[in-house]
Amino acid sequence: MKSIDKEKIQKAVTMILEAIGEDPSREGLIDTPKRVSTMYEELSAGYRDDEKTHLAKTFDVESSDWVIEKDVTFSSMCEHHLMPFFGKMAIAYIPTGKVVGLSKLARTVEVFARRLQLQERLTNNVADAVASNLQAKCVIVLCEAEHTCMTSRGVKKVGSKTITYSVRGEVEESQINSIIALMR
Repeated sequence: MKSIDKEKIQKAVTMILEAIGEDPSREGLIDTPKRVSTMYEELSAGYRDDEKTHLAKTFDVESSDWVIEKDVTFSSMCEHHLMPFFGKMAIAYIPTGKVVGLSKLARTVEVFARRLQLQERLTNNVADAVASNLQAKCVIVLCEAEHTCMTSRGVKKVGSKTITYSVRGEVEESQINSIIALMR
């Protein structure tokens, strides 16, 4: 995807400020459109990144035991309300001769979190990327997040969390439950 149009974002933010009855030329708001455009550039960086670059560098291993990276924090933006959601993700996989550096799993989460998202899609995106790029025997991704579109507006249920998980590959149900318990 091409770079973002910061000028267009700044014009839109100015229009929003005017639409809610604010004066975009007042002292506290003069630079707000610029700050918001810079923020959106950062929050949408995943559109200009590719998980394959992060998952390409692998290391040979003889083990086929589970690898679990947990408590990978992230923030993303809900595509329905353009409000943040944030939480943590755990990624578990059974390698088939290759593992990736642990920081690369966190970078993969960031690639997909830095896009407009649904939590369910984010969880699936990470599971698909790890499964396909590492040719893992099995992948389980567990995601727990708090959505500000639910805590700051609407139903206003502060502290409520949504949990999603995705499984790729062949694994017994009892093993899935055991691994998920370790991931939490």
